[in-house]
Amino acid sequence: MRRYEPTASNKPKIKSLLRLSLALMAAAAVLSLAVVTDALARAGSHGSGPKLSSSGGSFSSSGKSTGRSTGGSKTTDGGKTSNDGGERPRKPPKWRTPIIGIPVIVGTGVATPALGAINAGQGNGSQNSAAGRLLAPLRVGIPPPDERRYVPDQLLVELSAAQSQALGGLLQRHRLTQVETLNLNGGTLALLRISDRRSVTEVLRNLAGEGVVAWAQPNYLYTTQEQQPVIGPQSQAPADSPQYALAKLRLPQAHEFAKGDKVLVAVIDSTIDTAHPELAGMVVESFNALTTIEQPHDHGTAIAGAIASHAKLTGAAPQARLLAVAAFGAKPDTAEGTTFSIAKGIDWALAKGARIINMSFTGPTDPQIARRIAAAHKSGVVLVAAVGNAGPKSPVLYPAAYAGVIAVTATDADDRLFKGANQGQHIAVAAPGVDILLAAPEGTYQMKTGTSFAAAEVSGVAALMLERKPALTGEGVRQILTTTARDLGPKGSDPQFGAGLVDAYRAVMALNPAVATTGPK
Repeated sequence: MRRYEPTASNKPKIKSLLRLSLALMAAAAVLSLAVVTDALARAGSHGSGPKLSSSGGSFSSSGKSTGRSTGGSKTTDGGKTSNDGGERPRKPPKWRTPIIGIPVIVGTGVATPALGAINAGQGNGSQNSAAGRLLAPLRVGIPPPDERRYVPDQLLVELSAAQSQALGGLLQRHRLTQVETLNLNGGTLALLRISDRRSVTEVLRNLAGEGVVAWAQPNYLYTTQEQQPVIGPQSQAPADSPQYALAKLRLPQAHEFAKGDKVLVAVIDSTIDTAHPELAGMVVESFNALTTIEQPHDHGTAIAGAIASHAKLTGAAPQARLLAVAAFGAKPDTAEGTTFSIAKGIDWALAKGARIINMSFTGPTDPQIARRIAAAHKSGVVLVAAVGNAGPKSPVLYPAAYAGVIAVTATDADDRLFKGANQGQHIAVAAPGVDILLAAPEGTYQMKTGTSFAAAEVSGVAALMLERKPALTGEGVRQILTTTARDLGPKGSDPQFGAGLVDAYRAVMALNPAVATTGPK
């Protein structure tokens, strides 16, 4: 092999190439040094290493994901920086020799959640095993692995107004069948059926990459809240009509000032027996949110009676007007509704001008229902819900645990807490809910127990308050109910009774002018 040796003729060329190479390397070093210096300056201006905020957490330069820092550190949430006043001065970052390398482009113009999370910020996300992979924008609500309270072969898909025409193609690509749709101000909420044995979670994962999907989630299941088995129904009301709840809530005194005259209360429940003597003329309009025609059910009829009975019994607001929403179908021991039927019912009730919405049912956390609850609360609607009958060790149930909802628990004739009631800091107030005499289908009566009926009584008391002061908002009703309640259990608000037993008389008297309009002056 011939060795290469420089000659007099090629030495100038070699020197020229060496100078060019050295110049290029020097330019690259200066450029990299400028980039690193700028990054360190930016990091130093925040008093810590570089952070990428995502849904209240952070992604640090060390590659570890952490929650919000506390105990004297700055936190970032939604782009705002706050200081709790306890941060210690930090030393300037130690200089390290920059490593010159090839820059890597990781993505441009794509809105992505934190690495490895599809559902960041929803509380029910799942992990993606491909660490570092760019994920689709946050468009799906995948249920936690242990969540089974949803229809196993259905899901809900929301499309914007601009993408509503794309539903047909979406169905074909993912082998789905359309069951029903709901108009959302030009957009579409579609109830879809999975036409094979795929799971809801699998289909939702596949929908995550669909640009036409604004949101997708399971069709969650909800149940009414009453103790089983049901006692009764009885053929007629007992002669003495034992309604201890009237005295406990001080309703006779409150009725001298208001009876809920013409206040619209929406009852989202099972089908109501509107022909019952206790409810004759009280239901001004009905809406069936189901795909089937249901016969009058004992739960819905009892809830309506707790609010507006006016014959042998007396409801909390005997002159209120009811909007009957049938969103729950009858089951052997209860009534069952879904996200889609309840969403339809809430939308209809709000369109009809409901001032109060009674929700005597429970289920899991549900983005579709949560969104409607938030919108109704913001518009001033009073939202009342039963806390549930799953017992003191149960996790919180919804919609009672949503912000803006007045969560109601149940007590008995001796002011003791109903043993089956859920507990939690979200509980606002208590009302009688054990062995309550109420209306039943076909003109009969029944004894009922559960947080459902306590919630209905509070909805009635809210109607009395709105008659006295129509401009009152849901937050205003909550404040008056909690500040006028009679304390039970530990002193002050507690996870068992909330602020205490509702006092309808004090609540009405707290609203000016306190002048009797329906009784002796």
